[in-house]
Amino acid sequence: MSELQKRFAVAGIGIPSVLGLVYMGGWFIAVPLAGFAGLAAHEVFRLAAKKEVAPIGPLGCATAAALVLLAGFKPTFATYAPYALAVLGVSVAICIATALVARHPARSPLADVSVTLFGSVYVGLSLAFMPLLHALPTHLGWSSAGGTALGGLMVVALPLAATWIGDAAAFFAGTAWGKKKLAPSISPNKSWVGFWAAVFGASFAGVAWVFIAGRYLPGLDLPWWVALVLGALLGVAAVVGDLAESLFKREADVKDSGTFFPGHGGVLDRIDSLTLTIPTAFVALVLASVAL
Repeated sequence: MSELQKRFAVAGIGIPSVLGLVYMGGWFIAVPLAGFAGLAAHEVFRLAAKKEVAPIGPLGCATAAALVLLAGFKPTFATYAPYALAVLGVSVAICIATALVARHPARSPLADVSVTLFGSVYVGLSLAFMPLLHALPTHLGWSSAGGTALGGLMVVALPLAATWIGDAAAFFAGTAWGKKKLAPSISPNKSWVGFWAAVFGASFAGVAWVFIAGRYLPGLDLPWWVALVLGALLGVAAVVGDLAESLFKREADVKDSGTFFPGHGGVLDRIDSLTLTIPTAFVALVLASVAL
C-alpha cells in the first residue's frame, strides 16, 4: 500500500469516528483520549528505553491518562487546573520516592524521572485540552440556544481541520515541488515548500471554519482575518509538533513510535501535530474572544 493509500485509509476510518465522538462530547471524548494518552506515553518511554533510559512507565502512563480524564470531569480550565496540579504533584512525589528507593546514582535517575514526567505531560496535558476546548462554547456562552453539542464539535473542528488540511497540503505540495529540505537531520522528507503549503492550507481551513462554524457560535463572532491568522498559527504548531516527534524517533533510531496501527505506526505518530495544535487553539480562541 502506497503512502497516499495509507493516508486515505486512515482518514476514511479515523475522521468520521473522531467527529462522532467529539459531537457526543463529555466522557465520549475523555475516555478514548485517556486511553490514547496512556498508550502514547508508553511509546515515549519505549523511545527513551532505546537510549538506555528507564522511565517509571506505569506511573507515567497513569498520569497521562488521569490528566485527560480529569478534563472530562472538570471541563473548565479554572476547575481543572487545581486537580491537574494535584495529579502532577503526586506524580513528582512518587517519582522522587521511586528514584530514591530503586534507582542507583549510576543508573541516571535524573533522566528516568525527567522522561517519566515529560512523557506524561507531553501527551496527557496536551490531549486534556480537547475536552476543555469542547466545553468552551457552553461555559463562555458562544453556542446558540440548543446548540451545545454542535458548538462543541465546531470549536474542536478548528484545530482538527487546520491540522488535517495543512498536513494534506504539505504532503501533496512537498511531493510535487519540495526540493529544499526543512530539517534534513530530523525529517528528511519535509521541505520548505511543504511547510508553507501546510501554513497556507491551515489558513484556508481557519477561514472556511469561521464561515461554517459562525452560525453555531454566534457568541464568538471572530472576523475572518483573525481566523486566517489563527489557522496560520495552527499550521506552524502542527509542523513543529510533527518535527518534535520526528526528533525523538531520530534519536531512538526508529521509523515509527509504535505498532498500534498496523502499517501506520503508533499512537504518537497519529497525534504528534495535535499535541500542539489543540492547546494552541484553546489559548488562541480564549485570548481572541477576550481581545475582540
